[in-house]
Amino acid sequence: MSTQIVIGVAGGSGSGKTTVANRIIERVGANRIALIQNDAYYCDLSHLPIIERRLMNFDHPDALDTHLLVEHLRDLRDGHAVQIPIYDFNSYTRKQETQRVLPHKVIMVEGILIFVDKILRETMNIKIFVDADSDVRLLRRLKRDIGERERTLDAVIEQYERTVRPMHLEFVEPSKRYADIIIPEGGHNVVALDMISARIERMLDEQS
Repeated sequence: MSTQIVIGVAGGSGSGKTTVANRIIERVGANRIALIQNDAYYCDLSHLPIIERRLMNFDHPDALDTHLLVEHLRDLRDGHAVQIPIYDFNSYTRKQETQRVLPHKVIMVEGILIFVDKILRETMNIKIFVDADSDVRLLRRLKRDIGERERTLDAVIEQYERTVRPMHLEFVEPSKRYADIIIPEGGHNVVALDMISARIERMLDEQS
């Protein structure tokens, strides 16, 4: 029987999921947690012209290779290392190289749509939803996409209106009902982070 603890951290784009994941890692210990980001599992679009790639709906569940993510989580729970894709957000393709991830006591998965798929949800022991106001999420997304992904202001706003906001309302927000814990204020909610970290520590102690 698997002894790994799988934690899902979901929430809207720019809600603070990565910050929450990093705060939990700081508390529990990086040597005990493997972090997997769902963004790495975007489908490769190298077969399409660049213009068509830019028009794809990256906020729909079909944009992600969830089957591969589930397979990797199961392999990690069985004690096997996995090769995680590395996604190039500038070209919308997967790089040839991959990232090798070893099994850890705790496996944390972070992404906006990880609670949408039933099979993926069932691999998780703890499901956390990070909540944030829409204006805060939009500002954070603007900062990230312009600064890290070389997008223009107009392009980020156009994508937000065309796919990000409607997909959030259709898929992300409804998936909140599957969460075991909802964290408002994200990584700034010290009380929630302390409680979650203490719970993980107890689970690890019980297994040992």
